[in-house]
Amino acid sequence: MKIQKSFAQSVGTLYLVPTPIGNLEDMTFRAVKTLQTVDLIASEDTRNTQKLLNHFEVKVPQKSLHEHNYNERIPELLDFLRDGKSIAQVSDAGMPSISDPGHELVVACIEADIPVVALPGATAGMTALIASGLLPQPFYFYGFLQRKKSSQKKELEDLRNQTATLIFYESPHRVKETLKNVAEVFGNREVVICRELTKLYEEYLRGTAEELIEYLSEHSLKGECCLLVSGATEIAEEEVFEGTLKEQVEALISEGQTSKEAIKSVAKRHNLKKQDVYKEYHEL
Repeated sequence: MKIQKSFAQSVGTLYLVPTPIGNLEDMTFRAVKTLQTVDLIASEDTRNTQKLLNHFEVKVPQKSLHEHNYNERIPELLDFLRDGKSIAQVSDAGMPSISDPGHELVVACIEADIPVVALPGATAGMTALIASGLLPQPFYFYGFLQRKKSSQKKELEDLRNQTATLIFYESPHRVKETLKNVAEVFGNREVVICRELTKLYEEYLRGTAEELIEYLSEHSLKGECCLLVSGATEIAEEEVFEGTLKEQVEALISEGQTSKEAIKSVAKRHNLKKQDVYKEYHEL
């Protein structure tokens, strides 16, 4: 067990500073002051963050911290904090760690008894949720789904019985195909797409999954999207299969499948390897 006294430490502090998701006016006074007074800013992309720092006249130096360099960068940052200096961590937009880099440094600081202080601020998922018209609570934030269709459908299958409103992040180029998978796995639920949050062309598309798929077949979207899906109202019952694996294969063969087809079907229904079902069937 560990107890953190956030503002009573002799070592440095890691501040997690949210940045605007579009509109620079969403930067808080506290966030600007923190960036101005820390000793170092750890940024997902230093070039992108420099634009923000220039706008608010912040002169503090930066070091990059992203998914490709955190293993070698974190020890360096921990030494910096142990010397009593402070660091502000930022991502390109929104909250650090939320579908962005940051979590690894937070864990490392906690393990090293270095205080971690999170500042409140902009985050796309919650911003889209409260204006979506879907139930705001409970909600289930998922972030980005897998790109590969089969992997994405498997993720959606695991979420099918979630009664909470689901929040996903998605590229405008993939959102139509993702919606097709949503409709196939979840059925024709209420869906909201929000794009260009806080920007001049902010837009909410509200309707059923099928209505939005039809719209997207004739229109293209620009800007990162939040995809919100209403939760399940009826819980799908798990299909129960009687008999051993061998008996299930034999039952399918009696219905007209070949032994190869039956083995493949039984393996799929139980998420097993075909070889394992084959051995059971042939008693090897």
